[in-house]
Amino acid sequence: MPNHEGFSDFFYAAPDGLSLHARVYGEANTGHWPVVCLPGLTRNARDFHELALYLSTRAANPRKVIAFDFRGRGQSTWDPDIGHYNVGIEAGDVLAGLAALNIEDAAFIGTSRGGLIIHVLAMMRPAVLKAIVFNDIGPVIEAAGLAHIQSYLERDPTPKTRVQATAAQRSVHGKDFAALAGADWDRMVWALYRETDGGLVPDFDPKLVDTVASLDLTQPLPDLWPQFEALATVPLLAIRGANSRLLSAGTLEQMRKRHPGIETITVAGQGHAPFLETGSLPNDIATFLDRAERQSSLK
Repeated sequence: MPNHEGFSDFFYAAPDGLSLHARVYGEANTGHWPVVCLPGLTRNARDFHELALYLSTRAANPRKVIAFDFRGRGQSTWDPDIGHYNVGIEAGDVLAGLAALNIEDAAFIGTSRGGLIIHVLAMMRPAVLKAIVFNDIGPVIEAAGLAHIQSYLERDPTPKTRVQATAAQRSVHGKDFAALAGADWDRMVWALYRETDGGLVPDFDPKLVDTVASLDLTQPLPDLWPQFEALATVPLLAIRGANSRLLSAGTLEQMRKRHPGIETITVAGQGHAPFLETGSLPNDIATFLDRAERQSSLK
């Protein structure tokens, strides 16, 4: 049953047996495409809480929303094999979760790594993708953006209090996110950390840091243009932070040229990745999903 925060916890088994978790909002909502939310590398389902509440409770077209914790994040079990922290296995985990929930297809929202997983799903099971929202991710990842991620993950602080955690996050990311207010930073800290007897710790398996630290950024990074072009017939909204270091304006322009129906939003005063609950983004996303579903019904 849904808890007082508007969602229910759903646990299921990955194909290799690992226990995984997702949040389900608007469990009783039917008649419209469900929405699947996929977080970034070290993030979890809590990142989507406000957006999921909005999409699942709005008067027009309320939707069921499923927000996943990838293995090693949030309430999903840590994997003893670091090699299993890869987008191929994580894409399989998402499909297993959808099968357990009896969901055949859905609209997908992917932030950063979540968007990379959507690219993989385009190859594994394209029919599952009814519409897509990419949050600051595309077929080309900028090495400078990955270097920045490497840097702040390697020196991620271990704050004792939420006040310290908020100050630490603003110190690292404040320049890229000048548009955020205090409440936005508070939500970020609430989503990122969990409480322990020793203070706060990031809510993910520390071995995830090793998967990023081992990347050789002196070598060209592979792109995902073939996977992106497989999405040519899927309604697509691409959101980019104006200060993003991971998704360049040039890549976004190439995405426009290669996907005939793409819609784009650039979020002023935010970097990688924009907070989807801020400003007009919840309404923009909901309107895009409604329009895509309506157009699909006319075909």
